[in-house]
Amino acid sequence: MTRPSSRTFTERLADGVMIGAEGYVFELERRGYIKAGPYVPEVILDDPDALRQLHREFLRAGADVMVALTYYAHREKLKAVGRDGQLEELNRQAVRIANEIAAEGGALVAGNICNTWSYDPANPQASGAVVREQYREQLTWAVDEGVDFVIAETNDFVGEALIGLEVCQELNLPAVVTFASVQPEKTYDGYDYIDACKRLADAGAAVVGFNCSRGPETMMPMLEKLRAAVDIPIAAQPVPYRTSPTTPAFESLESPGGGRAFPIALEPYAHTRFEMADWARRAADLGVSFVGICCGGAPHYVRAMAEALGRETPASRYSPALDLHPVLGTPADHSAQDVMGDWSAATPA
Repeated sequence: MTRPSSRTFTERLADGVMIGAEGYVFELERRGYIKAGPYVPEVILDDPDALRQLHREFLRAGADVMVALTYYAHREKLKAVGRDGQLEELNRQAVRIANEIAAEGGALVAGNICNTWSYDPANPQASGAVVREQYREQLTWAVDEGVDFVIAETNDFVGEALIGLEVCQELNLPAVVTFASVQPEKTYDGYDYIDACKRLADAGAAVVGFNCSRGPETMMPMLEKLRAAVDIPIAAQPVPYRTSPTTPAFESLESPGGGRAFPIALEPYAHTRFEMADWARRAADLGVSFVGICCGGAPHYVRAMAEALGRETPASRYSPALDLHPVLGTPADHSAQDVMGDWSAATPA
């Protein structure tokens, strides 16, 4: 089968830093195509052009990978919204759309599996069988439609992550396995996050690392430890929010007026594109091979990150040129001149 990318996942990884782009469910919720709460990607069937457009925007911004939007498209989640009868149709369509847009720019296509909420560490055999079957059906359909590798992400349990990796290996698919790090130090089944990644690396993952939950500043110390602990490529896809040592994961951020900010009142904590670009540069300098972004991500972040890594992307044609702004581009000797009565370049609003 001819693939959109002429080079394999392994070859692209050896070429240098790969740029990932995720956060599909958050961004499509903001655009009015996914319901916050269940976050089931019904958009795949209900408004496929909206998904095509977001894929295309990430591609133009510099993403090397089109990730099939099968996050939360597993059997248990579709049951929750009464659409489990469309499980196969939804999964196949997501991979077809990812391939369609990837072909416009020679991108890789990743299948996607994630935390299922079905795994119970107190009953790993029975719950693990349920998880395994969900992953098998999703990835078997993905292989039929064509993927280059799998991103197994937002893992909270080592036990569940190992099941995902085993299913990838059954299907001969390279796997990027990443953990969410909601808790301060350990996974929900009690493994130190670095040890968790080491276990997945030892079990044969192609890439290990972290996604979601943590912003750049609280993910970076973990990446420094991980880079020293494993000798395979590592991945980092943080959320673009200002997490801190006292609140390391965005799930715990509170709104300035009190109350929970996660998941739909996070705007006061958003990083600028310049901060995310600086983080991408620091991650690459550290030796992170797969540099991306997760929930809260959007094309303008991806473009800034790609440009920080030395890329010129199709969307770079429209990168900022503030010297042409009618006020900010005013020569210095006229910078204090009022514009429209109350705004001047010398005194920012």
